[in-house]
Amino acid sequence: MTFPRTIVRWSCLAAVASLSLSTFAADKKEVPSYYGVQPTTENIDLTMYARIREEGFKHSHVMQFAGALSDGIGPRLTGSPNMVKANAWTRDTLTAIGLENAHLEDWGEFGFGWQQINTWVRMVSPDPEPLWAQAAPWSPATKGAVSGEVVFLDAQDVKDLDKYKGKLSGKIVLLGALRPTPDLTEPLFRRYTAEELAEMETYPTGAGRAGAPNIQQALADRAKLAALRAAALKMMTEEGVAVVLTPSRDGGSGGGTGIIFDDNGANLIRGAQTKATAVTIPNAVMMVEHYNRLVRLLQNHVPVSLEVNIDTKFTGEHEHGYNTVAEIPGTDPKLKDQVVMVGGHLDSWISGTGATDNGAGSVVAMEAVRILKALGIKPKRTIRIGLWSGEEQGLYGSLGYVKSHFGTFAEPKDADPNIPSFLRPKGALTTTKEWETLDAYYNLDNGTGKVRGVYTQENWAIAPIFKQWIAPLKDLGVSTISYRNTGGTDHLSYDAVGLPGFQYIQDPMDYETRTHHSDMDTYDRLHPLDLEQAAIVEAIFLYNTSEREAMMPRKPFPHPENETKATAPIPGIYPNAAKP
Repeated sequence: MTFPRTIVRWSCLAAVASLSLSTFAADKKEVPSYYGVQPTTENIDLTMYARIREEGFKHSHVMQFAGALSDGIGPRLTGSPNMVKANAWTRDTLTAIGLENAHLEDWGEFGFGWQQINTWVRMVSPDPEPLWAQAAPWSPATKGAVSGEVVFLDAQDVKDLDKYKGKLSGKIVLLGALRPTPDLTEPLFRRYTAEELAEMETYPTGAGRAGAPNIQQALADRAKLAALRAAALKMMTEEGVAVVLTPSRDGGSGGGTGIIFDDNGANLIRGAQTKATAVTIPNAVMMVEHYNRLVRLLQNHVPVSLEVNIDTKFTGEHEHGYNTVAEIPGTDPKLKDQVVMVGGHLDSWISGTGATDNGAGSVVAMEAVRILKALGIKPKRTIRIGLWSGEEQGLYGSLGYVKSHFGTFAEPKDADPNIPSFLRPKGALTTTKEWETLDAYYNLDNGTGKVRGVYTQENWAIAPIFKQWIAPLKDLGVSTISYRNTGGTDHLSYDAVGLPGFQYIQDPMDYETRTHHSDMDTYDRLHPLDLEQAAIVEAIFLYNTSEREAMMPRKPFPHPENETKATAPIPGIYPNAAKP
């Protein structure tokens, strides 16, 4: 989730652009094409469109890639043995299909290497029954199967914990309120309607933003829950709790669909992958319907006992994260050092096999570059693929790549350590030589649905270009250019440093309601024809970008050090925060 940006008016953009041009003129430097005037008409090679379609639809490898990644390797938690396998497989496969310089890039230390071997829970009394659960990521193992009485830790505030002190030793604790299971009145699966796509082409202003979430309140609520969980975890650790079970989160469908969503929300503390914040109590997330039954029994004073076996394995305390990178070298003497990139995140959570999140985006990117290699294309610019790890914990892989290759923000001298890093004001951006040569980055990370268009991330100048590119793709369902920002994935790492980074609009399918971070995220939920279409669209975008004479237009250079920041403290949460 990203925070809404202040609306930028055309007049403001013109003023900034004028300032940029005058600055370059004062320095007697040539204006880079990404800040200069763009041609009004794109040179579109419809014969190449046809060739890309032919290769992508009739000789596709996308489902072979998907099967090898999802079924053959499985879930790919960053730092895990499966992530190591995925990095190696993608590197070797990209080499096999003809890309050059395929390698792994280390973006830094992540924390624990960890994998789930097995997890099972059964109710012993009052009624023997198997219950559905998955280990929470980075949970330690139980010492074999452990049995114990169950306690429901019913706490809305830290002070509510007092009544449980001295009563939890050896117990199996249910932590988390009953989750509602409303009736499903809408289908779990859908595609965008023409009306919804048309609405995306509007830019909400004024009253249109009235429904935007209250970010400050959401952060305050999240901080309050985190504080409660931290206090509960401290007490449970000190008292020697045997196991902690939490209910699966709402998956977007109202909950209660027999699905386990197992991600950051299942962890007892954020950052459980590091030694400093490791959870030492075995813990697992349980299907809502089974969890609710246990809570109701206890609320009705019926004693409950469970048997739990959480079998996990740690493979190191200081595992590093790696990105897979490979390229098709450019051939034009003047343009070959410029780079157009495509990517998706290779890592996943653990309860499914990471097929739609984001195996789909990764294999589509691989198929896009395979198509171009199969056609023997010699691009003017270098085309590079990046498959990221650590996305699920905070875009670590793409942020690390951008920091290493393109630019970094200075840390403000007066930064308050009590404010999370992502909320702190940024200092000035220092860029590298590579920053000048990155043309554009294209990302796919919204599941298995076909591409319906692209978000411009408020890059106003690029919309006319994209509109011309997608006009011949209308029959494939690609029709929508949205000026809006979209968040939550790796294109943001590029956008933050002033580089053109874009996420495609995809049909929602059952991504948010059924597969996103869940045990339903498997190969079965992939749609072959949609992935073939997505790969064709990406290949066309890569080809068009690589062949343009001018670089893709950029938004004005970021100057966060000059922006007014909303740094007012959240009452009772960050009391030392600097006031605006």
